[in-house]
Formats: sequence, structure tokens, C-alpha cells
Amino acid sequence: MTSLSIIIVAKNEALNIVDCVRSARFADEVIVLDSGSTDDTAALARAEGATVLTTDWPGYGPQNNRGIDMAKGDWFFSLDADERISAALAQEIRAAIDNATVDGFRVPRISMYCGRFMNHGGWRPDYTRRLARRGKARFTEHFLHANLEVNGPVGTLREPIIHYSFRTMESVLEKVNRYSTASARDMTSSNRKGSLGRAILHGLWAFVRTYVLRLGFLDGRWGFMLAVSNAEGTYYRYVKLWLMQREGADASREP
Repeated sequence: MTSLSIIIVAKNEALNIVDCVRSARFADEVIVLDSGSTDDTAALARAEGATVLTTDWPGYGPQNNRGIDMAKGDWFFSLDADERISAALAQEIRAAIDNATVDGFRVPRISMYCGRFMNHGGWRPDYTRRLARRGKARFTEHFLHANLEVNGPVGTLREPIIHYSFRTMESVLEKVNRYSTASARDMTSSNRKGSLGRAILHGLWAFVRTYVLRLGFLDGRWGFMLAVSNAEGTYYRYVKLWLMQREGADASREP
């Protein structure tokens, strides 16, 4: 049978890590890279049979690549701590890698917003490349929005990853702040330009794209709330980018 490693990156995920690891235990190996948790994440993962490595946090892409380098399986699957692999997806993954004529697979994902799984607004099926033949794929080096680049043909699975992304409004606000900062950092590295005008225009466009073009209005009140959250996150991303660039320019002018 073709062997499989599942890689999980985590920090302070005590509320998620047990169910996440349990959903991954169909694999031959489960690796958790814990970036300095101050809760019981590492201990709970070990108790569930995962191999745990405590590390720093170099960013999402580099951290996943560390897991790929540790993995021993013929194939690997990258799973976030707030995600789950259903029994149906586990079965599909096993069948896919045992009979693969490609070097990677993209997987659909269904995500939660304030306690409800969303069907529109660009959140479903939300394909993401997560499964690949080891030696044929690496994550990009982006701090936040890294993606898996596969050196070869890519297939598509049908069963979704279950993503408990935003269980409460408090988690929405916390992630909007954290993700917009990390995204601004990535954009700075890519020499993207920020300004207040760009922040406003991109924020408005994010709302229209989510609520109208991607049919977010079909999710009712939750669809409107999601569109507003996407607009806010985009606005803050460009404002933070602009402020980072201003601070850099001011620092370079100091004697």
C-alpha cells in the first residue's frame, strides 16, 4: 500500500488539535509542528499518537516545508489544526494515491463562518492543493498565503476538507487583525504598493465580489456579514501595507 504522511502546523490549538489528529490517524504518520504553544497543544497531539516537533514560526509556507522534509510517506497531505478529514475523504485519499497517475491533488473545502457552513461567497467549493507525491511538491515561502506548488499534473478530489475557520465573531475579528498584518508583510516582500485610496477601493471590491458576483447574498444574513468581513480584512491589509511602507521610508530618511 502507498504510504501517507499528514502534516499539521499548530500553535495554541488545544481546542482543535485532538479532533484534528484523530481525523488524520488513517494515515501512516501524523506530524504536528508546534510553534511554541503555551497551552496543551503539544501534549494532546502526542497523546493522540502524533509525532510532535516544537519549532519557531518562520511562516506558513516554510513551516509546512519543514514538515515535508520530516515526512517519510510516499505522499503527504497538509492539514491545518482547524480542519478535519472526514471518513469519506480519508477513503478517497487512500484510493487516489494507490491509483495515482498525477503528482498532486486539489481538494474542495467547506468552511464555517460564525457557526454556519457557507455555500457561496467564494467559500465553496474553495479548492486548495494539499495532497502531493513527496519529492514533487513544495510550499511557496510566503509568510501567510503560501500555496503548494506541484511539479507535475494535478487531479481533483470530490470530498471536502471540513474547515472550522470562524466559530464565533470574536474569532473573525482576531483573525482579520492577524491575517491582515501577515498579508501586508507578504505584499511588502512582493513590492506591492499601498495607499488609503487603494485600501478603500480594494475593500469595496472585496464586498461586491463576495456578496454579488460570488452570490454571497444567497447565504442570507451570514452572507452579508461575510462580505463585510472580507471587505474589512482587505481594507486593513492595504492600510497596514501603506503604513509599513511609510514607516520604512521614514526610517530610511533618519540620519
